[in-house]
Amino acid sequence: MPTIANKEIGPIGYGLMGLTWRPQVTPDSQAFPVLRTALAQGSNFWNAGEFYGNAPVHVQNLELINRYFTAHPADAEKVVLSVKGGIDLATLHPKGDAESVRKSIDNVLKILDGKKFLDIFECARVDPAVPVEETIAVLAEYVKAGKIGGIGLSEVSANTIRRAHAVHPIAAVEVEVSLWARDIFTSKFGGVAETCAELGIPVVAYSPLGRGFLTGKLRREEIPEGDFRRGMERFQEGAFERNYRVVEGLQKVADRKGCSMAQLAIGWVVKMAERQVIVPIPGATTEERVRENTEVVGLTEEDMREIEEIVGKVEIVGGRYNKYAEGHLMA
Repeated sequence: MPTIANKEIGPIGYGLMGLTWRPQVTPDSQAFPVLRTALAQGSNFWNAGEFYGNAPVHVQNLELINRYFTAHPADAEKVVLSVKGGIDLATLHPKGDAESVRKSIDNVLKILDGKKFLDIFECARVDPAVPVEETIAVLAEYVKAGKIGGIGLSEVSANTIRRAHAVHPIAAVEVEVSLWARDIFTSKFGGVAETCAELGIPVVAYSPLGRGFLTGKLRREEIPEGDFRRGMERFQEGAFERNYRVVEGLQKVADRKGCSMAQLAIGWVVKMAERQVIVPIPGATTEERVRENTEVVGLTEEDMREIEEIVGKVEIVGGRYNKYAEGHLMA
C-alpha cells in the first residue's frame, strides 16, 4: 500500500473538485453517498481545494467536507485529506507571501472546524513573486505546531521541488497525469517524475481521465455553459475533434480488454505507479462512476506498448489550460 504523510492510502484516490466547482453544486443528498462509496472502495486519499466553489465565496468544497464529517465523524480517521490553497479567492491568483499563506491555512482550518485534521496543505500554484523557500518556511511552522500534517505542491518544476524539499520534506507533488498529459515523464519539464522518485515524494495524478475527455463519452456540445472546460484550449472547436483520434484508437484496446475507456485510462496511471508512487485521483459525482473508476484493470507490458504506439501517433492540439493559466504550470 502506498503512503502519503506517513499514512496508508489506497492505490486510487478521489478528487472532490467536481462536486462543487461547477455551475450547479452537487447536493449533500447525492454527494454524501458518493463520498461514502469512495471510502468503501478503498479511495481514502481525498483531494480538495479552498477555492473549489463558485464565486464570490469559492469555499463550497470545504463546507461540504465539514458537513460530511459532521454527519459521519467516524470516517475522519479513515481519510487522508489534502487541501489546495494559497490562492487569492477574489482573483484566483497564486499568493505565496507569508501573510497570504497564513490567511489561507487559517481559513481552511476555520471552515473544517476540527471535524477533520488537515493532513496536507498544498500550494495550488507557485507565486512567481515570492521565492518558494519563503512559502515553505511558513508552512513548516504549521507542521511543527501540529496544525497540519504535511506540505504539498502542485504543478511545479523539478528545480522548485528540490528547493522546497531542502527547506522541509514535501509530502506530495500534484500534477496532471493522463494519457494526454504525460509531461512529467519527459525531459521537457526537467524530469519531474524522476526527481520525485529520487526524493521519495509521491505523485498525485489529477485529471487522469482528461477532465472526462478520456472516458470516450464526452461530446463538446454537451459541455454546459459556465463549465471551466469551455475556456481550455483542448476543448475548443477543431482541437476537440482532432484530439478525439486518441480516444478512437484507445477504445480498441479497451474493447479487447473488456473494460471501459475510463478504466483503461486509470489503469495506465496505476501501471505507471509500479515504477514509483503515483496515485490517480479521478473525480466522480455518482456512486456508479466511483465504482467504475476504482475497479483496477491490469495492463500487461504488451498492452502498455500498444497504448504507447497509439498515443504516440496523435499530436494533442492545444495547451492543458488557457494562455493565462499555462503560465503557472511547472513553475
